[in-house]
Amino acid sequence: MALPKEPRQKMINLMYLVLTALLALNVSSEILNAFKVVDKSLMLSNTNLDGANATLFTSLNAKLTDPMTAEKAKPWNDKALIAKAESEKLDKYIENLKKELKTEADVKMVDVDGKQVEQFKEDDLEAATRLFGKGEGGKNKGEEMERMLIDYRKKMLAIDPDIAKEFATSLAVEDMEKNKTVGQDGKAKDFTEAYFHMTPTVAALTLLSKFQNNVRNAENQVVTYCHNQVGAVKVVYDQFAALVGQSSNYVMPGEEVEITAGVGAYSKAAQPQITINGSATTLGPDGRASYKFNASGGGARSVPVNVTFTKPDGTKETKSFDVKYTVGTPGGAAVMLDKMNVFYIGVDNPVTIGSPTGWDKTTVNMSGGTISGSGSARTVRVSAVGKASIVVTADKKSSTFDFRVKRIPDPVFKVASGKVRMPSVEFKSQQYCRADLEAFDFDLKFNVVSATVYFSGAGFPNVAQTAISGNNLAPLAPFMSRCGPGSVVTFDNVKVQGPDGVRGIDGKSIALY
Repeated sequence: MALPKEPRQKMINLMYLVLTALLALNVSSEILNAFKVVDKSLMLSNTNLDGANATLFTSLNAKLTDPMTAEKAKPWNDKALIAKAESEKLDKYIENLKKELKTEADVKMVDVDGKQVEQFKEDDLEAATRLFGKGEGGKNKGEEMERMLIDYRKKMLAIDPDIAKEFATSLAVEDMEKNKTVGQDGKAKDFTEAYFHMTPTVAALTLLSKFQNNVRNAENQVVTYCHNQVGAVKVVYDQFAALVGQSSNYVMPGEEVEITAGVGAYSKAAQPQITINGSATTLGPDGRASYKFNASGGGARSVPVNVTFTKPDGTKETKSFDVKYTVGTPGGAAVMLDKMNVFYIGVDNPVTIGSPTGWDKTTVNMSGGTISGSGSARTVRVSAVGKASIVVTADKKSSTFDFRVKRIPDPVFKVASGKVRMPSVEFKSQQYCRADLEAFDFDLKFNVVSATVYFSGAGFPNVAQTAISGNNLAPLAPFMSRCGPGSVVTFDNVKVQGPDGVRGIDGKSIALY
């Protein structure tokens, strides 16, 4: 742009040019990562299109060998093969351009976690310009690629007049001669300037993947049209396996068992979509999906399975099943500790219950408390000291299990180490007291609610009395500052809050030295 004569405006314009240049030279990692995500999505789409096109050609080959459709299939199969050859030619050309572009961006192989991985200058703004541009040092691949795309479109539409009529305005590869990119100045840009001038390497690679995706889409459009002139897609089921099932995976003596057997046919070309227990699954080499899990709980269980597939006539169908099974409880010997069958008040008491007949034929009841949960994993809550019983009824046979109900033991009041003799310096540095539950199986916490505190001995000619209303010792600060060797601090009438409520516990006298 022309620079104005006025010095201040000159400076502003020069600063604008410098900032613009700096912005052009700095491409954020977020933008680069966004292009990588788009490129990955395009590559996945290309793979899916390859699979769809392969299915169409498999079906066309089947129609060529079928006396009923061979005559009609021959000319349309030949036209589809032309579309395939032209598409593969252009796809290969674009793939080679990707390699050349990476070379321009100083590609090299590096070792990452024991694997050889390509690395190149992803944010290089010059590599694409050099490869596709026609200026000084440019290789002019832009004009060459534009010509290839124009010729490809013309050849695809020239395969058959009906194809030209069908896709004249909708072919996936657009008409480069008519659809020019227009810049902010309202003027049409040439192909290279529109797509590759000063474009980061990773963005240029994404654009090349986009053109490959257009080519595969165009191939799919034309091949699908050719196939439809013969008939619907014929899915060839080429994998077979024996199918054996049973009416139940858990039975008792005298119960009926039904065995079913047959032969199943599988095909990846049927494009099955299978979800097991709500999760999408991938297909194995034989076209089947597999789902493994560890059984838990007990009693009757089921796993939902949904299969959506393409039938031989090309239509889609979905089938849903419930795979049922029963988780039993191992029988045999059992050991119970009679003196330790205890439930504690105020906490969840976990209980494991076994049933020899399966949980669909078992009920569990309780007296002296409440029991929740399902299957073998249950939780018991009790509220009063005494006795509680659990009754397990399996296949109309009841068994009663008695338990004692006890209070949680009293915690121990502590300051610092909890010792009854303590250096005065250590005691005066303490900010909190606590109540610890020692040697108990449950991980429980008690909070100090209140206590009466007495100070006597050295530093206290007369006994001083005060109180705390929590575990914070801040209210004792004026008295603690007077403590020294020979002082005695007594915590009495201590009350604590536990899971079963508020209770009083033994206090403690601490002799300072």
